[in-house]
Amino acid sequence: MTARSNFSIALLAALVTIAGCRSRQGAAIEPVYDPLTGKLQLLKSDSNGDGRIDTWSHMDGTRLLRIDLDTDGDGQPDRWEYYDAEKRLEKIGMSRANDGQEDAWSYLAADGSIARIDVSTRRDGKINRVEFFEGNALVRAEEDSDEDGKVDRWESYAGGRLVSVAFDTTHRGTPDRRLVYDADGTSRLEFDPGGTGQFVAGATAPTSSPR
Repeated sequence: MTARSNFSIALLAALVTIAGCRSRQGAAIEPVYDPLTGKLQLLKSDSNGDGRIDTWSHMDGTRLLRIDLDTDGDGQPDRWEYYDAEKRLEKIGMSRANDGQEDAWSYLAADGSIARIDVSTRRDGKINRVEFFEGNALVRAEEDSDEDGKVDRWESYAGGRLVSVAFDTTHRGTPDRRLVYDADGTSRLEFDPGGTGQFVAGATAPTSSPR
């Protein structure tokens, strides 16, 4: 959780106190209410005191739903934090292109490290790539590159290095070829035409034995 999100959460108590009031010019906290129900919808705040709004806390009354953060001062959010009913951080949205459009969401492990990142590679809101982490280090990734609902690309990492990439070129649901990268920078192509999980090296795909 960032210092700015901590700042916004700390302001929730103040919001309850001022809930019966409307925003006034120069106020550090600017609440926005539903014009029909009077219910609190949004908290705008300037977390660094530079005179510009950089934190938007989305509310359902006194319940915090999401915090949008402008961390680089360009006037648009680049980080989105989602909270549950207990104000616990559920996931963090990111913009890989830093253009204000969410296209990736990270989930934290119990110790606060990154456990998983879901990615919409086409930036259409559909998650088609999932990256898995251990101790904040990427260890593997799965991707549905053609968005047919099935994983067709598998990546493995070790020590921050890409070790292998496997592909399903036949749409059978399991990889049939794999690129393996050695530590010295060389690579080799392997095949599993029979779908047995046993890969063999070769320049071209071997012919599977008839069943």
